[in-house]
Amino acid sequence: MSATEEPGTGGSRSAPGRRELAYAVLLCLAGAGLALWAATRTWVVGVIGRSEPMLLVEEGRTGGQLLPWLPALALVGLAGGGAVLATRGRPRRVLGGLLTLLGLAVAAGGGYGLVGDLGDPVTWQWPALTLLGGVLAAVGGSLTLLRGHRWPAMGARYDRRPSRPAGTGGEIGGAGTVEAWEALDRGEDPTIR
Repeated sequence: MSATEEPGTGGSRSAPGRRELAYAVLLCLAGAGLALWAATRTWVVGVIGRSEPMLLVEEGRTGGQLLPWLPALALVGLAGGGAVLATRGRPRRVLGGLLTLLGLAVAAGGGYGLVGDLGDPVTWQWPALTLLGGVLAAVGGSLTLLRGHRWPAMGARYDRRPSRPAGTGGEIGGAGTVEAWEALDRGEDPTIR
């Protein structure tokens, strides 16, 4: 039995961590995406009357027009959901705290759309979906804040590795020749001497 396996389960310790990581990222992305979509829908429809009685014009305003910061926060939430994958340790927990606050701010914008005095009659479904999206993003962020330090990070294949083993010091002969092109294919830099 290897050191990464739990006794009696036959599975690795990182499987629950990977599952939690996937849930947190999906919650953040789905919540922020839902909030962004709902914030771009028409929340308020007003009727503008003209001087002539038969000419009435409907004017609609989106959640982003009413609360200009709302779509911007939702976009930041989408980016933060992806950044959860690229971070680890303490930076991931800090990111989780920021995503929690961001999700709560988006939810507050949706709640204001539901109960605030926006003037004309408000279509309730779009602010409600914005509220739901903010809550989902906040749950994903709080899950990252509380448990993110235990989750696996991106694999070592994404880290930069030295192209040559240390101590070989072999130079590539004949710059501009076939050896230089083959060195580039191997990932080595033929200009370093």
